[in-house]
Amino acid sequence: MASFKPDEFSLEVLAANGLRRGRTTGSCATAAVKAALYLLLHDECHQCVSVTLPDQHYYLTVAIQKVFKVDAQSVRAEVIKDGGDDPDNTHGATIFALVCRNDLGLLRFFAGEGVGTATQPGLRVAVGEPAINPVPRLMMQQAVTEVLGSHDLGFDLTIGCVDGETIAKKTFNPRLGIVGGISILGTSGIVEPLSLASWIASIEVYVRVALGHEAQSIAFLPGKIGRVYAKENLGLATSRTVQIANFLGDALDFMQYALAEEQRNLEVLWLLGHPGKLAKVLAGDWDTHSSKSNMAMISVAKVAAELDFAHALVEAITLANTVEATIDLVQHETNASALWLEIEHRIAVLVHSRIPAVSRVEVRLFNLQGYSLGAA
Repeated sequence: MASFKPDEFSLEVLAANGLRRGRTTGSCATAAVKAALYLLLHDECHQCVSVTLPDQHYYLTVAIQKVFKVDAQSVRAEVIKDGGDDPDNTHGATIFALVCRNDLGLLRFFAGEGVGTATQPGLRVAVGEPAINPVPRLMMQQAVTEVLGSHDLGFDLTIGCVDGETIAKKTFNPRLGIVGGISILGTSGIVEPLSLASWIASIEVYVRVALGHEAQSIAFLPGKIGRVYAKENLGLATSRTVQIANFLGDALDFMQYALAEEQRNLEVLWLLGHPGKLAKVLAGDWDTHSSKSNMAMISVAKVAAELDFAHALVEAITLANTVEATIDLVQHETNASALWLEIEHRIAVLVHSRIPAVSRVEVRLFNLQGYSLGAA
């Protein structure tokens, strides 16, 4: 049986909103690792390499800016980050990988210059680990296997970013307890141009499509979390879901206007996602982009205090570096579910006040792994 071969993902094909996609820092780092391995192991200097995307169905062709031997045992390769039309702080940055062999038979990751290190719990990587998220690590592991043609993974991968420490000051990394530089991120390998004014305009189109044919139930999703619930638990077709990115307020206004224009009501609006985004509504933030809103831990802590959580725990929630960390903090509390149920309820009340043409608003919150926190 012939082995499955992925197709090339072309960044020349524009996203649905007419904007150009880009490459994540994870894809760039993986390309640098692969180019370095070709030179280190096969004495081949590649001007571009293919990077298999996490879904295994597609690959990216990534140009290599520079690749050279540092010494007999190590090679450095560099890739220029292209974020497409998304306003990405790392767009144009130089992502590099320094690859050398080790005798441990292990694939080890290190933070090079400009890549941060985690110093607080609640992140996708453990305290003391380089800020290289799990999916990019898996992509790099696959790249090593592809070049070697085996599972001999005895390499040290040091991933860095030129001027990364300066770039990181424009991000939430200092607040998250990631020190020394940027994070290597990406769950799909592709940067979707979501955080743009022109994407806001396209949301209106998606809202009208979702409301088509007298639909009585649709779902707003800030991200990928909640897709499975919408499909499997609610039975909603993809056309009945709207990816709203950070633009909850705009999406609600578009819906209210469209329903008023049609002189009808919507029976149920489902709002499905992570509390790190949706709980920002409790502080009056309807644009949930990090540059336009505060982080949600204070709002979560306020609700916890009103539900008589222990003072020390409320303080810990307030000081947590991410909402995911607060989820971990309260998960073993007997009233943990009550906390998230109350937050879901309060979000629903605030959202409903903005869209009177919707009869009922239902909010469901999930952690980063997609597990339900409250009513779901």
